[in-house]
Amino acid sequence: MNNYGELESVKSVINKYIDGSFKADVGLLKSVFHENAKMSGYLGDRLLIGGPEPFFEDLESRPSMFEKNDPYKAYIININITGSIASVILYETGFFGNAGIEDHFHLIRDKEGAWKIIAKTFTTVE
Repeated sequence: MNNYGELESVKSVINKYIDGSFKADVGLLKSVFHENAKMSGYLGDRLLIGGPEPFFEDLESRPSMFEKNDPYKAYIININITGSIASVILYETGFFGNAGIEDHFHLIRDKEGAWKIIAKTFTTVE
C-alpha cells in the first residue's frame, strides 16, 4: 500500500473515533481501539491511568454530545506514519459542552493490516 493509502487508513480510524465520541457509539469506538489499548491522561487536575473502558462507560452513562447538540468539533493537527506505526494529535473543542481536549494517539497496524489505536494520552486544555 502506498503512503497515501496509509494516511487515509489512519485518518479513517481517527474519524471513526471522532464520530464514535460525538454520538457515544461505543461499538464503533471499540472497533478502532486495539484490545490491549491503554488510555491515560488528565481531566482537569485528575490523573487517569488505565484502558479505554472508563471512557466507554462514561459515554454510555449520559446523553451523547450529538443528542445534546453540543458544539463539538475535532481537528487533526498532525499525523506521522513510519512503517506500521503512526501517531496523531487531535484537538477537540466543545467536548460535552465546553471542554477542550488534546489527544495524542499511537496506532499500530495489526497482522491483518488494520490500523488500531494502541494508546491514547489526553489532557484538558480549557
